[in-house]
Amino acid sequence: MMAFEIVRPEEIEKRSMEIITSELGGRTWPEPEFSIVRRCIHTSADFDYADNLVFSPGAARIGVDAIRSGADIVTDTKMAAAGINKKKLSAYGGSVHCYISDDDVMAEAKERGCTRATVCMERGAEVSLRKPAIFAIGNAPTALIRLAELIDSGEARPALVVGAPVGFVNVVESKEIMMERDVPFIIPKGRKGGSNIAATICNAMIYYRG
Repeated sequence: MMAFEIVRPEEIEKRSMEIITSELGGRTWPEPEFSIVRRCIHTSADFDYADNLVFSPGAARIGVDAIRSGADIVTDTKMAAAGINKKKLSAYGGSVHCYISDDDVMAEAKERGCTRATVCMERGAEVSLRKPAIFAIGNAPTALIRLAELIDSGEARPALVVGAPVGFVNVVESKEIMMERDVPFIIPKGRKGGSNIAATICNAMIYYRG
């Protein structure tokens, strides 16, 4: 008969982090990067995130400081928006914005023949001109591509870009485009990512206590 480890419910996450740290075999990162890497592995059970997460210099610390200064978070999916801890974010003065299901966004995207995510980034860009804003992209490469264009034109000023679109069409290319921009970023290279990973990276920064 298989023996199960007995873990109290309130200790499960702590025990999971201990297992992750052990299986990393001594690999470590400066904080807050290490907290982000571990939480991405915890969310996905995928140790590839130990190798594919790319941080621009100081990006994780920049994100933590932005959140603590009241930054908002703009995301391209309702799933990512749902996964971000809005209560803890609001305690710092921040809010989550997701425009993907707004009637005017859907209508404009249809009229222009572009994705709703493209229009979402244009709405989010307006937020970033009013106050610090973190962009958390968890699905659409078109969102990351449009955001890069808005950065180049000065129409968006992200405090940080979490670029985690997932899939096969233009995903790798969109991440490479964003990594060439002069903005702080946290990006999982390659095809992996997703709304859960985008939300996890945001939550890791929200929860960080250092």
